Amino acid sequence: MIRIGNASGFYGDRFTAWREMLDGGELDVLTGDYLAELTMLILGRDRLRDPDLGYAKTFLRQLETCLGTALDRGTRIVTNAGGLNPAGLAAAIERLADRLDLPVRVGYVEGDTIQRPDALTANAYLGAFGIAACLDGGADVVVTGRVTDASLVVGPAIARYGWGRDDLDQLAGATVAGHLVECGAQVTGGNFSFFTELPDGGHRPGFPIAEVHPDGSTVLTKHPGTGGAVTVETVTAQLLYEVGGPAYLGPDVVTRLDTVTLRPDGPDRVRVSGVRGTPPPATLKVGVNNLGGFRNSMTFVLCGLDIEAKAALVRGQIEEAVGKDGLEFVLARTDHPDATDTEAASALLHVHLRDSDKTRAGRAFSAAAVELALASYPGCTLTTLPGDASPYGVFTADTVPQDAVAHVAVLPSGERVPIAPPSTTGSPETVAQQDPVTGGPAAPRTRRGALGELVGARSGDKGGDANLGVWARSDAGYAWLRGWLTVERLAELLPETAPLVVRRYELPNLRAVNFVIEGLLGAGVAASTRFDPQAKALGELLRSRVVDLPSDVAPGVAA
Repeated sequence: MIRIGNASGFYGDRFTAWREMLDGGELDVLTGDYLAELTMLILGRDRLRDPDLGYAKTFLRQLETCLGTALDRGTRIVTNAGGLNPAGLAAAIERLADRLDLPVRVGYVEGDTIQRPDALTANAYLGAFGIAACLDGGADVVVTGRVTDASLVVGPAIARYGWGRDDLDQLAGATVAGHLVECGAQVTGGNFSFFTELPDGGHRPGFPIAEVHPDGSTVLTKHPGTGGAVTVETVTAQLLYEVGGPAYLGPDVVTRLDTVTLRPDGPDRVRVSGVRGTPPPATLKVGVNNLGGFRNSMTFVLCGLDIEAKAALVRGQIEEAVGKDGLEFVLARTDHPDATDTEAASALLHVHLRDSDKTRAGRAFSAAAVELALASYPGCTLTTLPGDASPYGVFTADTVPQDAVAHVAVLPSGERVPIAPPSTTGSPETVAQQDPVTGGPAAPRTRRGALGELVGARSGDKGGDANLGVWARSDAGYAWLRGWLTVERLAELLPETAPLVVRRYELPNLRAVNFVIEGLLGAGVAASTRFDPQAKALGELLRSRVVDLPSDVAPGVAA
C-alpha cells in the first residue's frame, strides 16, 4: 500500500498540521488542498495587485517548518497551493530550499488556465496524470494549479502502481480516497453531527491518512494518539459532502458512489472497497470567477414590540435615502416574547446593498443607515459601523473539451511532459432517483422528536447550488428515511427549498439520501448575502426540525 496523509483542507486550515502529520508517523506522501471556488477569486485579486503572486502564500511558511523533515523521511509533498501560479510557487520553494541549504527537486503541473478576457479567473479542473508524471520524474515536491481535489491522492497512487487510463476501478477507488481526505479533519470527526460521541468530544481531531492498495481499495485512518475518530459514520459524512448524483464526474474517471462499501477495519480504521469506475466525460469542468460589483451591509437591532413595523420603517427610510436598486432586507426573528434582557428581546434586520457603483454601495449607503440612529424607530441601534464597500465575485461553471487543454507536467529537470487526454470517454448514465413511487414501511406508532435523533447530515456548496446528504444510523432507520424524506417533505421542513429545483438521489450502501438544491446560493459563495452563504449549516437545520419519528427505530449509536 501507499500511505497518503493530508495536512490542509482549505486556505486557512490548521497551520501546524504539516508538522503534526510528519512527526506523527510514517507517510509516503503528504498532500495539502488549498483551493476552493472562493479561494480562486481571492488569488485572482492578489494577482491583480502583483503578477508574481496568485498562489497560497501560507503554504511557504508551513513548508519552512518541515521541508527538512519531509526530505529526511522520504515523504513526498503534493499540493494544489500553486493556485493561479504554480510555476511561481515552484520557484519560491526552490528559493526557500536554497536559503535552508536543502536539496529539493520540485515539479509542477500547468495548463489549467483558460484564456477568458472577460473573466478574472478561468481554470479547468485537471486530472491526476500530470502529478504522477512529476513524481515519476523524481520530484520531492509537486505543485499544481487547479486540479480536482481528489487528484492529489490519485496522482501518487498512479505513480506507485503504474495504473493506466483503462484502470477505471482502481482510479475510481483512489478518487473516493482523495475525496475522503481532501477536507482534512472533516473525515476524522470535524463538523460531525454526533460530535458529542467522539472520544475527545470533537475537541481537536487529527488529520487523515489514506492507505491506498493496488486494487484501488483504501483504509482510512489517522495517526495514533490524535483526536477525533475514524468510523463508518465519520467517513459516510465526508463521502456525502459536496457531491451530486451517484455518478461522480472527474477528468480521469466517473466514480460510482453507489458502489462504495464501508466496513470497520479496527480501531480508527475504515475499509473502503467495491468502488467501480466508468470512462470519464469528454469535457472538463471550468470554474470561472468574475468581479460582480461592490457590496456593503449594515445591521439594525430591533428590540421589544412592533418588530415588523420597526423593520418596515427602516426599509422605507433606507430606500428613500439611497434608492431601491440592489437593496436586500433580511429580518432575523431572534427575539423572544417577555424576555428579561435586551439581547433575548431583539431581532436583527440585515440590510445589504450590491451595486456596480462603489460610491453608492460605500459610505453613501452606510452613512445613510447611521444617520437614522436618532430619527427612526424607538430603541434604534446598529451593530455595524459605517464603512466602504468591498468587491464581490460571481462564480459560474463551464466546460471545455478535454483535448482543448494543454495539460503539462514540468519535471524537476525542466523537461516538459505533455499529458494526453483520455482516449476513451463516455456519457455518464443519468441517475435521477426522485421520490419513491411507494413510501417506506408505515410506522404504526410515532413520537415527536428532532429528526437528528435518528439521522446525521452533511451539507455544503457547489457554486450556486447546495448539497444536503442525510444518513440513517441503522437499517431500520434507513428503511423509514428513504420512504419518508421526499422532496416535498424537504420543502415542508426547509421552506427556502420549496421554489427551487431539487434533485434527490439514494445511496443504499451508505444508508443515505442526497439532495442537490439548485440555485440556493445564488451566484455563489462570494456573492451570497445568505446568513449561511456556503450552506454548511443546512444539514444541522434539517436535523433540528421536530417531526413524527417512528417509535420502533431507536436513537443512539449507529448499528
